[in-house]
This record gives sequence, C-alpha cells and structure tokens, in this order.
Amino acid sequence: MTPSSDFQLMAAPLQGFTEAPFRHFHSEIYGMEECPLTYFTPFIRWERGEVRNRDLRDATSELNSNHQLIPQIIFKDINEFLRLVDAVRNTGHKRVNLNMGCPFVPQVRKGRGAGLLVKPDIIAEIGRHIMSMTDMEFSIKMRLGVERPTDWRDIIEIINEINLSHLTIHPRTASQQYAGELHADEFNRLIDRSANPVIFNGDIYSPSQINELRQRYPGLHGIMIGRGLLMRPSIIAEWQQGQEWTRAERATRLLKLHDEIFNHYNMTLTGGETQILSKIKPLWEYFGSEFDRKSVKRIGKANTISSYRMAVMQLS
Repeated sequence: MTPSSDFQLMAAPLQGFTEAPFRHFHSEIYGMEECPLTYFTPFIRWERGEVRNRDLRDATSELNSNHQLIPQIIFKDINEFLRLVDAVRNTGHKRVNLNMGCPFVPQVRKGRGAGLLVKPDIIAEIGRHIMSMTDMEFSIKMRLGVERPTDWRDIIEIINEINLSHLTIHPRTASQQYAGELHADEFNRLIDRSANPVIFNGDIYSPSQINELRQRYPGLHGIMIGRGLLMRPSIIAEWQQGQEWTRAERATRLLKLHDEIFNHYNMTLTGGETQILSKIKPLWEYFGSEFDRKSVKRIGKANTISSYRMAVMQLS
C-alpha cells in the first residue's frame, strides 16, 4: 500500500530516550515532508506539588523547531490534569496527549497512566473540562485495560463523548507490560465502537508490518511506533519510499543519528564525561540491534569518552 497524507505517522514517547535531541536529529536525518512524523514528549508529570520543570524544558527546547510535537501529560485526578494542561498552554503548545496507557506499576497503583482506565468518573469529569477548552486539542493514548483486555468496553462510551483528534491504542493490558499477545480481536472491536479516529501502537518493527496493519484494519487512522523506531530509526522512511534498506544503509544512517546526538551532548552538557555517557549509552539498548552483540557490549563497558568513541568506531 502506498503512503497517504490521511494516514497518520507518529513516534511514541519513551522516557529517557525520545527527548528533544533524539527527536530533532531523527527528524533532520529521516524526515520526509510529504508524510511528516508527529513526535510526542515523554510524559510531563506533577511531582512534589508542582509541574516538573525538566519536562517543560523538553517541551520548550529550541530543538523542537524542526518537527511536529505534541506534549504528553500523565495525571491521577482532575487537579493534576488542570494544572498540567495550564502548564502546557503556557508554553505556547495547543495540543495535549493524555497518557492513559503507562503500565509502570508505581504509576498505575497511584491511578496514573493505565490506572485511569478503571476510573470512569474521573474520565467523564476530564471530558467535561475538555469540552470547554476550545483553545486546545486533545488526544488519548491508552491500553485495552489494566488486568483485562475488555476493560475498555466500560469506558468507550465516555471517551466517545470527548472530541479527540485521535485515540491511540496499545492492544495489551497494563499487567502485560510490553510482552505477551496483542489482543487483536479486542482492538478490532474497539475500532468499530470508537467515535474518534484510532491509531495502532505496539510491536511494529519492520516497514512491511505497517502495510499488514492497514490491510488488516481498514478503518485504521494511523500508526504509532515506539521501540521499533529506536531499534530501526529508518523504519518510517523505508516505508514511505516503498523499499527496505540494506543493513549497511540502515547502519550508516543510524550512526549518523548517533553522532549528531552524541556531539550535541558533548557540546551542551556540563557535568563531565560521566554525565555525557549516562545520556548517550542507554540508546544502545535499542540502536545495538543493528550490530554485532560483542561490539555493542564494548560500548556498554566504556567508562571514558575516549574508550566510548573507540568502541563505536569498532562496531560491526
């Protein structure tokens, strides 16, 4: 199937990975104007009685100027929701994504992320506030449920009353985290019952899978890729070009992405080598999938900038 401007392409936020430097240089290296990729900030949170400042700094970074960005917020009640929306509005952003899918147990136990899926009263109250915020555009990212993949059925009519730009679904439960089967049948039922455009998120690792999803779910409005985009940053560009790249092509472009991010950290972080390495090395949890495992291990063991650079140069 050929790319379409009506089919939305989105990059899922991952805490500690998809911050402004990654988004900026990914857009610069892989961006395609005819089907632009929409990025999301890692969630902005309420912490110790205030909005966490470093989250807002990411949402207002000058590096955001070359891509479409939607801030995401995570909250447990109407008070946190209203304060976070106000904080986003004050940054100049007019779009907000509501995180109702985070499966991290401490967040879920506090009623945030996927924990909201079993709180229909709070969702309904949020919906009433959203309907009065005509200056803002809202979307939701959620799981099918907390323990049961049918939890969504209890809240879908409430969500249908909310005018959303889109509803992104990761078709697992929070208890599954990122493993186990995707509940395809439940996802299909949700598409049929949703009054809002539906986006698919979860386990997309190759360009061909995007076409398979479009064929399987004709009513699909778009796809959102998280870990698959970090493992294969070229996945969207390959799909848009209608041709898979060779491993050598993927590796060359990925290393260019790495170098740009690394150089940015090297020039802007003031905490010395330890801080720079602590920011760049985690990316190899995903980038490493394109390279020999032993070579990637050497990167993980590097404890100086010099040894790190040498390990990257020796990748095979």
